[in-house]
Amino acid sequence: MKSLKKLLPLLLLPLFAFTAVHKYYVSVTHVNYSEKDKAIQITTRLFIDDFDRLLMARYDLDAELATEKESPLADAYIEKYLRTKFLVSIDDRPVEYDFIGKRYDNDVMVCYIEIPEIDLSAIKTVEIENAMLTDLFEEQQNLVHINLKNKKKSFVLVKSRAKGMLNL
Repeated sequence: MKSLKKLLPLLLLPLFAFTAVHKYYVSVTHVNYSEKDKAIQITTRLFIDDFDRLLMARYDLDAELATEKESPLADAYIEKYLRTKFLVSIDDRPVEYDFIGKRYDNDVMVCYIEIPEIDLSAIKTVEIENAMLTDLFEEQQNLVHINLKNKKKSFVLVKSRAKGMLNL
């Protein structure tokens, strides 16, 4: 029995060697219309550590997001990056959006975006291009959920296919 107790850890050790921690690279974006504000409102959730790495790799900015030492330049660079990697088109025309800001929720950064003064009844298509973090993480998947005019559609956008469209 004593030899079995000594042998058990040696037998289990190879099993633990194959249980490496797997990191998922994913963001989740919700696109909705606010009747009250007459605006398309977008929230996107990204992992803070992934975005921190991106800001360092792309802009050489040690942002230290969600810490007391967060860079005062962080919001400007987050917005700059979003404007290059997160694009919205309505009826085949690119539209400008307002970056409202961000907040932190545990290990996630939630970014708020708004397209003001939208007459939803006149819109036929909404296209979202979301290539966020695909330039740093090959496995990055960006989930987009659109809910407009009581029509819902979800997309999984990846580096090779970064656009999704909802026909209204």
